[in-house]
Amino acid sequence: MLSERSADAVTVWAPAKVNLFLEVLAKRPDGYHDIATLMVAVSLFDTLEFKEDPSGEIRLESDHPDLPSGPENLVCRAADLLRRRRGVDRGVRIRLRKRIPLAAGLAGGSSDAAATLAGLNRLWRLGLSNTELAARGAELGSDVAFFFSPLVAWCTGRGEKVEPLRLGRALFLVLACPPVGVSTAQAYRGVTVPGQPRDGADMRAAVTAGNPEAIGRCLHNRLQPVAEGICPEVLALRRRLEALAPAGVLMSGSGSTVFALCRDHGEGLRVVRALASETQATRPPEARAGLKVFLVRSYASPAAGLDAG
Repeated sequence: MLSERSADAVTVWAPAKVNLFLEVLAKRPDGYHDIATLMVAVSLFDTLEFKEDPSGEIRLESDHPDLPSGPENLVCRAADLLRRRRGVDRGVRIRLRKRIPLAAGLAGGSSDAAATLAGLNRLWRLGLSNTELAARGAELGSDVAFFFSPLVAWCTGRGEKVEPLRLGRALFLVLACPPVGVSTAQAYRGVTVPGQPRDGADMRAAVTAGNPEAIGRCLHNRLQPVAEGICPEVLALRRRLEALAPAGVLMSGSGSTVFALCRDHGEGLRVVRALASETQATRPPEARAGLKVFLVRSYASPAAGLDAG
């Protein structure tokens, strides 16, 4: 995750992620599920700017009309957690430019929370390491700690236990995001824990080798059938993308984004154009306006996801 500091502000770019593999292993006593998932950050970013606020308050401004800006927002919760843990009484004004769709399975909220921890660590010169920030992030949500890794990782537990992996080559993906989201809680309520979960070993090997064809054969998301039942748009998008014959198609997270894994950048452009042409020709105006399509590539740092310094 990139960041920069100016005379009076810190700016952080918070990436989205996709799940190339997601298996549900068990229901936990705390109501969550143990999972095993392989996550990759991608080049679709929210932007957060942090400035000191003399009022001593945490203030969030967002350009997204549907995003709450009060204490329930993960960004505000992250700022409040960091202040309490470090005994800081300073205020901050946060401006969030939102590009990652909401409730889309792309971890936009978790990435924004991680960016807040990193941005305030730098603004307030707290000197916390990525390991310390990841521990605070795990208190906020299952995916937050991932963004302090090299941004390709095998994650277990609730998703907060992060094992960095090496990605053999850049991956190109087309993200298709319908105008409706899927509730993560509803998706997990509907899932059946398999008697023999997939172990993901083949996927880990394919990612390390950087082979899109092999990765495409190993794509798996236990939540996808549930989400397709909840949200018909997910099923429709999967079928549309499969008809374009990329290396593979999968839903990310608990949905509603469905992505096409492409063999190279050229195939990504072909899929985007075909999807746009079909949408223009066959969909009503409201559907054309609602579907968001992004051509992205994997985004991985050789050292660490967030710049903690």
